[in-house]
This record gives sequence, structure tokens and C-alpha cells, in this order.
Amino acid sequence: MPDMLVRLYALPDHHKPLKGGYVVRRAAAYDKSAILHWVGQSFSAQWASEADVTFSRQPISCFIALHQEILVGFSCYEATCRGYFGPSGVLEAHRGRGLGTILLLECLRSMNEMGYAYAIIGGVGPKEFYAKAVGAIEIPDSTPGIYTPPLGA
Repeated sequence: MPDMLVRLYALPDHHKPLKGGYVVRRAAAYDKSAILHWVGQSFSAQWASEADVTFSRQPISCFIALHQEILVGFSCYEATCRGYFGPSGVLEAHRGRGLGTILLLECLRSMNEMGYAYAIIGGVGPKEFYAKAVGAIEIPDSTPGIYTPPLGA
């Protein structure tokens, strides 16, 4: 899967407001064990390991989406490498409501505030989503990229 590049100085100004009991916020230290357990169960142990790194950052470089106080999505930045976005995921039952876009934008805006002009989205799955949401473009010759096979895979 290729990497994509995002111009952080050209992000959309805003996003649709959330409705129906959804909230997106930055993760807090006391959320760590619940989030890592949920990411591991809902997505993968590798993603949980990457998300774990974000709790060592100040501020924490993980955002979460909640529906009526229940975790339904997450996104991270500066987990595997500096300047990288990801991992990120929303439970299938909650997709199509703009949560993925809002989580993405929260992370990318935070990276821009840190002084980055560009961000890399590593090992992209849904290329069309990132192109539409933030104008991301594929980086030529970026496959396989930085991700080596995880131990035990």
C-alpha cells in the first residue's frame, strides 16, 4: 500500500457538525488502557501498539470518537514515525457520518500547529477517502514504505 502526502497549510477550514450523540475529543491519559484494549480487539494488535506510543506524547497524539460515551473511532499521529498520520479507524456501524474525516482533520490540524507543513499518511488503504477529504496525493515508489512485517506475523 502506498503512502500519501497532505499539504497541511491547505486543509479545509471546517467540517460538518456531529449529530446524534457523537463527540470527538483528544484522548486523555486515563483513557489509555480502555483505548488500547478496544483498538486491539476492534482492529489489530499492531495498531494498538502504534496507538500506545501516542500516549507518551505531550499533548497525547490520539483523538477518539464516542457515541453516547461508547468508543467508536480513533485516529493517531506521530505513532510510528514523526510527521506521519495513522493509524485510524471507525467501527463499520458508525461509518458514513463524517467521523473519519473529523478524526483525520483533528490530527492534521494538530500537526500543522506543531509546525509541520506536510504530513505523510503511511500505508494507505482507502486512497479515495484521503484524496477527497484533504487532497492527499500518492507518493511515487512509496510501497512497501517504512512498514516492515511485524514480529509474529
